[in-house]
Amino acid sequence: MSCLSKACSKSLLSVGWQGRILSVLGSSFLPLCLIMGWLLGSAVNGKLLLLPGKFLLLPSKLPVLLSTSPQFFSLQMMKFAWDNYKLYALGKNELRPLTKNGHIGNMFGGLRGATVVDALDTLYIMELEEEFQEAKKWVEKSFDLNVNGEASLFEVNIRYVGGLLATYYLTGEEVFKSKALELGEKLLPAFNTPTGIPRGVINLGSGMSWSWGWASAGSSILAEFGTLHLEFLHLSELSGNPVFAEKVMNIRKVLNRVEKPQGLYPNFLSPVTGNWVQHHVSIGGLGDSFYEYLIKSWLMSDKKDSEAKKMYDDALEAIEKHLVKKSAGGLTYIAEWRGGVLDHKMGHLACFSGGMIALGAEHAGEERKQHYMDLAAEITSTCHESYAHTKLGPEAFRFDAGTEAMATRLSERYYILRPEVVESYMYMWRLTHDPKYRQWGWEVVKALEKHCRVEAGFSGIRDVYTTTPTHDNMQQSFFLAETLKYLYLLFCEDDVLSLDDWVFNTEAHPLPPRAQQDKEPDYIGHGNC
Repeated sequence: MSCLSKACSKSLLSVGWQGRILSVLGSSFLPLCLIMGWLLGSAVNGKLLLLPGKFLLLPSKLPVLLSTSPQFFSLQMMKFAWDNYKLYALGKNELRPLTKNGHIGNMFGGLRGATVVDALDTLYIMELEEEFQEAKKWVEKSFDLNVNGEASLFEVNIRYVGGLLATYYLTGEEVFKSKALELGEKLLPAFNTPTGIPRGVINLGSGMSWSWGWASAGSSILAEFGTLHLEFLHLSELSGNPVFAEKVMNIRKVLNRVEKPQGLYPNFLSPVTGNWVQHHVSIGGLGDSFYEYLIKSWLMSDKKDSEAKKMYDDALEAIEKHLVKKSAGGLTYIAEWRGGVLDHKMGHLACFSGGMIALGAEHAGEERKQHYMDLAAEITSTCHESYAHTKLGPEAFRFDAGTEAMATRLSERYYILRPEVVESYMYMWRLTHDPKYRQWGWEVVKALEKHCRVEAGFSGIRDVYTTTPTHDNMQQSFFLAETLKYLYLLFCEDDVLSLDDWVFNTEAHPLPPRAQQDKEPDYIGHGNC
């Protein structure tokens, strides 16, 4: 039973047509359940949630009596986002909610249904049973892997492979495993380079691969080739084929051979020579999830992958020494590094790092644990500060010329439903239980409802500093995979997808550590929210 529906079901509430109460046992829960029912009834086609996946019909226009249930709102938002995607864009990659049509794009090499695969595990975790079955049916009947187009190795891996693997581990249903393995095989030709460092773009039909046109001197990107490890180890485990694990372990060998300037990992590496192409270091875009996968690879190995742990510890030490700065106003941030020159800006993507550092701090030893928890809290607080104006934050924010955590360029003011800030809120709540993180998460829930919800879904906005935003007409698949999932988990008890039992990939798809892989599926945890 979900963290939301468990408490309500205790009242054994029965409701008839026109909302008449027929019988109530345990009536102390009645006010909450009625409020929840009315809220959901008014928002999701006049249906009242009583038990997980069980709905009774209600009139579609019932009053919203109260708006103080964050986990309930995140579930309702998920259903609203999914229902509109299903209605207007099912089978396309993403929904355009203003024009009420689908978007395919050129990132997935002809693959379709990015939102379906990204949303599967969130629907399952929230126990939106009917919606999950709709998504599963599409995967079974319509998800075609025989495509011929240019795909991002990174995006296909984290969204499609990660989403399919997670849903297999949650449900035990073979269709998700077989699709993940088949798709994983199609990614392997990208590794056919002199060094074994994969190129960023692959044709899923022909197997030809190449580097992004914008990547300096034909280089591969640290965050892309460094964000394959979790999924590829699981592909080897499930298939019995060691080639997936061998490919990502070879990446480690190349990285350990090459000299790191000041102990830092630049973002561009040649797949031909195995040398750095530029000395640009970022914990945001181009670098971010490489560091995340180091600590998570150690956790996923049941804490036996000591090489990953050492690489993470050494990298974090170098980051703290060279990139972590404090603004004139006392805000801690992580700058970017360009050949020794600091750029005092932080991207929204870098805001995941508060959660990452907190997760790593749990295993840093008593001497360093509190230090890293303090650092994680400071960075998360800075990212919260970037949300100060509308409770949604810009794509990048700066700390120069008296600027404190604000975007100073028009091109950096947009918000595309990104999850990184609420991701850190979730980790910080789980690891500290400081109530401010739930308060901050509730601010985001209300801001999404106010600024991003439109008639047919949720849309990003072009300027977070205006109270009358212009929408970008895109409901990103990661909004359903990550943003809404992290918000939901933020308000659930710790045993709902416990951090002891699951490791989230960078798209928020939960994967089990090796020690957990032999357990029966559906060990999600069923605490209250």
